[in-house]
Amino acid sequence: MHRQTESVGGVYGNDATAEQVQTAFENGTHPVAVYGLGKMGLPLAAVFADVCGAVIGVDIDPAVVESVNAGNCHVQREPGLPDLVADCVAAGELRATSDPAAAAAAATVHVVIVPTPLTDTSEPDLSMLDAAIDGIAEGVAPGDLVLVECTVPPRTTADRVRPGIAAAAGLETDAFGVAFCPERTASGRAIQDIRGAYPKVVGGVDDESTRLAECIYASINDSGVIAVADATTAECVKLFEGLYRDVNIALANELATFTDELDVDVRAAIEAANTQPFCDIHDPGPGVGGHCIPVYPHFLIEPFDTEAPLLETAREVNDSMPVFTVETLREELAADGVELAAASVLVLGLTYRPGVEETQTSPARPIAERLSAAGADVDGIDPLLDDTAEFDLEQLPLSRASERDYDAIVMVTPHDEFGALDWDSIGRPAGSVVIDGRDTLTLSDTSHRVYTVGRGPVE
Repeated sequence: MHRQTESVGGVYGNDATAEQVQTAFENGTHPVAVYGLGKMGLPLAAVFADVCGAVIGVDIDPAVVESVNAGNCHVQREPGLPDLVADCVAAGELRATSDPAAAAAAATVHVVIVPTPLTDTSEPDLSMLDAAIDGIAEGVAPGDLVLVECTVPPRTTADRVRPGIAAAAGLETDAFGVAFCPERTASGRAIQDIRGAYPKVVGGVDDESTRLAECIYASINDSGVIAVADATTAECVKLFEGLYRDVNIALANELATFTDELDVDVRAAIEAANTQPFCDIHDPGPGVGGHCIPVYPHFLIEPFDTEAPLLETAREVNDSMPVFTVETLREELAADGVELAAASVLVLGLTYRPGVEETQTSPARPIAERLSAAGADVDGIDPLLDDTAEFDLEQLPLSRASERDYDAIVMVTPHDEFGALDWDSIGRPAGSVVIDGRDTLTLSDTSHRVYTVGRGPVE
């Protein structure tokens, strides 16, 4: 297919039909600039490049830019991404730059997918979004379309992105289109998700922005596009997805704390309850981590006046689970006549999710901190991570798991690599106390004494 590599005019406000917009986009008539080439941004840029053949990726890290331009993939454990990046770069369909103004000047469609974390006071940090806005403003032209994919507090697109670009670029706010189109992807399956594991949600600041966003994403998402009323509604859709999970997990975690007093297997009760079609309780665990679920509640709690007691309580419950895990370990050790202050403890899994290298808000961090503060001697193993100083423990390679006679072992994040552990050679010869935070261990044929969060003591 012949692909146009330079923009021949704007996409917004040109009265093209949906079919014409989609055809022009797929022919490369409207080049795309993707701002942010991280874990979600690079897969998105690569998929766009594969479809339209004209993508410029923007990142502030020169090493990332150099890697992409060499046809390499700095994002690890993302099936299909290394080959897709290499193929698109080799075909001249994808390139990278650290100059956002130059990318903006060359593009018609601008896609923003930068991190939006929390500050130390749990307020949304939109500084990287603001930097992207400034970069786009240096090159944006009338008729361009700006698509925001990064999660933001409601009204950010309408009240911050659109007027911010217009003011900095010296344009009227109706000179270009803006829509919020949230990423709905997960690490380890990004390409699959982008291409259509779920429908894409889009909402514009006006009807034309919504229509154009719908046309463009229909070209890359096989499951279709859901167009909602406006950008703020689309922002809420993304937040509500995460808030549902945080509140649901908090319910499961709170139920798990009743395990011992009720003397029931709470996980089994949840499983049976979930056979009823109106019940879908999630799994309990030692805490909730990542850059999404623990973060998004604060996008409603902090910026708005409306009280959110349920969201706040869910955060408190989920944040309390590392404490519950350590206190359960203390009680189980005491039953063995061992004081936590004198115990040696091995923590397995430091990232927040199996198979993912990210450590943001991982429950392993507060668990390690609390164990160390209690006086325990703490080691940690994570096969996905190099030695890191961010955890209050001594990090060991997987090959050294059996070197010490640990009094206790805590499974926080069950990476597949832990399946190769020889549990007969780990811990004390007479058996250690094992806290299974995720219900992934079957140790009945060993000498270890296991307590599973949500099940209690496991025979």
